[in-house]
Amino acid sequence: MAQSPQMNRGIVKQVLSGDSVIIRGQPRGGPPPERQLCLSNVNAPKLARRSNPNVEGSVETRDEPFAWEAREFLRKKLIGKEVLFSVEYKVPGTGREYGCIYLQKGSEELENVTESIVSEGLVEVRRGGIKPSDDQTKLIDLEEMAKTMAKGKWAADASNHIREIIWNLENPRHFLDANHGKEFNAVIEHVRDGCTVRAFLLPEFHHVTVMFTGIKSPMFRREGDKEIPEPFADEAKFFTESRLLQREVKIILEGVSNQNFLGSIIHPAGNIAELLLREGFARCVDWSMAVLSKGHDKLRAAEKFAREKRFRLWKDYVPNTPVVPIQNKEFSGKVVEVVNADALVVRTADGAQKKIHLSSLRPPRLIPKEDGSQDTITNVKDNKKSRPLYDVPYMFEAREFLRKKLIGKKVNVKVDYIKPPSDGFPERTCATVTFSGINIAEALISKGFATALRHRQDDDMRSSCYDDLLAAETRAMKNGKGLHSKKEVPIHRVADISGEPAKAKQFLPFLQRAGRSSGIVEFVASGSRLRLYLPKETCLITFLVAGITCPRASRIVTSQGVIATGGEPYGDEALAFTKDLCMQREVEVDVEAMDKAGNFIGWLFVDNTNLSISLVEAGLSQVHFTAERSSFYQQLTQAEEQAKSKKLKLWANYEEPKHVVVVEETERKCNYKKVIVTETMQSLSFWAQHVESGGQLEKLMDDLHAELSTNPPLPGSYTARKGDLCAALFVDNNWYRARVENITSPKQIHVFYIDYGNKEVLPLSKLCPLPAAFHSFPPQAHEYNMAFIELPADVEAVADALDAFKNLVINRQFMLNVEYKTMGQDYVTLVQENGEDIGKSLVTDGLVTVEKRKEKRLQKVLEEYTRAQDTARKARINLWRYGDFTGDDAKEFGYSAN
Repeated sequence: MAQSPQMNRGIVKQVLSGDSVIIRGQPRGGPPPERQLCLSNVNAPKLARRSNPNVEGSVETRDEPFAWEAREFLRKKLIGKEVLFSVEYKVPGTGREYGCIYLQKGSEELENVTESIVSEGLVEVRRGGIKPSDDQTKLIDLEEMAKTMAKGKWAADASNHIREIIWNLENPRHFLDANHGKEFNAVIEHVRDGCTVRAFLLPEFHHVTVMFTGIKSPMFRREGDKEIPEPFADEAKFFTESRLLQREVKIILEGVSNQNFLGSIIHPAGNIAELLLREGFARCVDWSMAVLSKGHDKLRAAEKFAREKRFRLWKDYVPNTPVVPIQNKEFSGKVVEVVNADALVVRTADGAQKKIHLSSLRPPRLIPKEDGSQDTITNVKDNKKSRPLYDVPYMFEAREFLRKKLIGKKVNVKVDYIKPPSDGFPERTCATVTFSGINIAEALISKGFATALRHRQDDDMRSSCYDDLLAAETRAMKNGKGLHSKKEVPIHRVADISGEPAKAKQFLPFLQRAGRSSGIVEFVASGSRLRLYLPKETCLITFLVAGITCPRASRIVTSQGVIATGGEPYGDEALAFTKDLCMQREVEVDVEAMDKAGNFIGWLFVDNTNLSISLVEAGLSQVHFTAERSSFYQQLTQAEEQAKSKKLKLWANYEEPKHVVVVEETERKCNYKKVIVTETMQSLSFWAQHVESGGQLEKLMDDLHAELSTNPPLPGSYTARKGDLCAALFVDNNWYRARVENITSPKQIHVFYIDYGNKEVLPLSKLCPLPAAFHSFPPQAHEYNMAFIELPADVEAVADALDAFKNLVINRQFMLNVEYKTMGQDYVTLVQENGEDIGKSLVTDGLVTVEKRKEKRLQKVLEEYTRAQDTARKARINLWRYGDFTGDDAKEFGYSAN
């Protein structure tokens, strides 16, 4: 058929029904013109319409038979194709145009679309007028042929070709969960804006509104009866419409926003979301990107391309990411410390330590309550110590997850950005840390132990795997893990007994009986001083490593990095050694004793390696004489000899003594001092005054009594503070020097009389400031422990022994001799003027047992004690009244130290 001069050209934009289309003409300096053209001489079955809630009386209608098939016939044949069309007539008043559409079928042949659809029996030919035209006659003939062949609407089962359309889904979330990840065949019915479409999901004909997952294009806002487009909104809509409207696509539903779905549109020609981003018609949005099933990197890369080219939405874009030097962009190292839930300390190959913060990650934090207060930490701030690690919900779990996974392991670090100093925080290096291919931040978030940080839309300082973090958070929320759980948050009731002698004393027997206890090293203060968390006992303790003398490390003011106090030679190296070996590792400790400050003393093992021996082997510690009593003494001395021979560290200048005959001290030394026992305690220890300074003390007390009698204290003038020296009123109505040990309430203040050794609980009214003239004289009460004897295990027997000991010594004068020292404590014997040894008397009376010691110089006196014990045993006195109660301690009776 030859082309008619009245023929027009255009591209079919949309098929409205089986007999009506919208054709887009050629652009002429603006948006291309559009016109609706109806096929002349035919009537198509009417398509179903949904009710319009904004129009009164509007009702939902159903398809006429084969209405959908007629529409689909034209859609598949014409959409997006260039056609020729002629307008035969225009209806006056309505302006509706009728005509014919021709489709090119080769270089010369044209297909009459009206004749094609009539031949398929999908439309009905209109019969009108006295004399039909030639075109109408041909259409009638084609219709009759279709009827004869029972095609389309002329088929016997035509009434079955009616769609059951589901216009509204009652529960979009339920529908999403039932079909998550499924690819639906779909036809795009309408483009609302650049990133929102309406579509039919086939074959069930669910009518849904889908917003493109992960992106947002400029929108249209309504002001009255007008729609006002945002910049580039029209262009973005045209871009999407020209590529998707009435195209067959696949849709993956990925999320729900109100009653609309979030989904990815899969088209054979490409991903429309990626194209919109690449052309600068849209931006990535984090809240939507979190549910995207795949292709995050492609969308981000497309947006980055548009930003760099300054396309459309990005025409005024200015990057705000600080440049990271290339040589520092990526590196690997060993994790030596987990600072908290979002920061690590990594040691690189050159020995440098770098603090790394996990990019785009927010650690657990306190959630404000409805009344404005903050959860959990409110009470903690009232105390003297704040412990976020244990008090902030899930902070401990987050730290433990990182500690168990990373400490001592090699990780790869990719620096994403450097956050400049702000809000009092120093500069932070933020990076993506991976271990064995696992993104640590993603793993932490997926466990519900942290959340992804929400960045501003134009903020480039974010993780290079930010979308993975968002997806991990979505999974954690869906599964109700960690911070997203509806269960009660875990509570860690941890007793901090560091520097609390009274509390430590209560815990000591339990730790001694427990043998080896498991713990976690929370902090390393020096080579031999550590802070431990004992999970089973739920307590924090300060632990001193036994058997060695370790050089003191320097103390540093961390905020300025200035050394506050200098350390001893190799003290810092010893600190680094212990920190590298133990920091945040799981260890075992065997507690033996405690010091006056409430610090526990004992042996520490890391993977069955004794820290004391390791420090001595490295030449960073010396063996202390107290190690003689331990089972590790031989190993320690051998390690020290090896360090000496290699001249390591402390022994760098050591010279092996030549031709020197070492004679071990075999004689016990006696240097008796006269003392008066003023107070006894619950462990065969006591307080005593030296008689030689008794005159000075008496004068001091007289002066103090006179001072406070002449100038009596004003009621309410004194405020008690822990550790302060004060004057305390004793039951004899006299004032004495005392130290404040604890403050329970204004009516219960615990004081210690520093010149006598006794303690008392007094009200504030019985305390007053101690005049400055009485501060310089040293405390006259000295603490001592009884040597060579031990208390029995039986509680009643202990009480009998302590009562007898008190009756023998209290307020009496003795000759005191220091026999040995253990952990800084003096162990002594008390002898009366008649030569009676108090310790041996207690042994003779069967009230205590003899201690076992190895020093040769003490063996002679120990033999005397042992003979006294044998006498008591044979006489069956007190402890021995039922025979030798130590018999069960033999190995053949199954005794075990553990």
